[in-house]
Amino acid sequence: MRPHAEEGRQSLKEMEVVTLFSAPVTPVSRRFALIAGAAALLAAMIGAGSFEARAQAPLKPDVDMTAFMKTDGLPENVMGKEDAPYTIVEYSSMTCPHCAAFHKDVLPDLKKKYIDTGRAKYIVREFPLDNVAASAFMLGRCVEPAKYFDLIDLLYANQEEWAFKDNPLPGLQKFALQVGFTEDKFNQCLKDEKLLNHIAWVRDRGSKEFGVRATPTFFVNGQRLKGTGIEAFDKVIGPDSKS
Repeated sequence: MRPHAEEGRQSLKEMEVVTLFSAPVTPVSRRFALIAGAAALLAAMIGAGSFEARAQAPLKPDVDMTAFMKTDGLPENVMGKEDAPYTIVEYSSMTCPHCAAFHKDVLPDLKKKYIDTGRAKYIVREFPLDNVAASAFMLGRCVEPAKYFDLIDLLYANQEEWAFKDNPLPGLQKFALQVGFTEDKFNQCLKDEKLLNHIAWVRDRGSKEFGVRATPTFFVNGQRLKGTGIEAFDKVIGPDSKS
């Protein structure tokens, strides 16, 4: 779990960036599910009788789906087909090393196996653990929608170059310019109080209504995922056959 910004770090307010995160949600320890043992895997294979795909039982949501899919006006950040039978929601923080690891090591497989095949769509929801993460998400909201995931993936891939610096702005600006920002657009985006209020709403709602306490936290069709590896998604989404 990544701790909150260190006491000596220059605040975003001092850098003339709007902030609301003086008291961010306190994360708790992440719990990662153990990969199923060989005996359990063998039993499942014997029960199936073959490796052919079988119908999955509907997932039991841990949240009210109507409330869970509500927005406050700004659209969700979605990758995949709108009518995909599975909806994956990630609550993420841009300064979270575990989130960066997911985006670098797991998301490419998830995309290839389930998103590109039309079985699932993937949504990123903002759950910043500090002001720096909030600023990175603001930039994601200011870029043209077609480049949202380009910027998010770029920032996660180069997290060490900006997230843990005393002054993160030069690093953030460097990568923002690569996806089409101008210096003026960059500065204006980070002063957008309405946008920051939206991000605060998403984070606070995730915490208070859906029990999000750590990043990354995943839901699949409203069911909280146990684990963050591709095996955890395989377990709930099932074989990559057509639904």
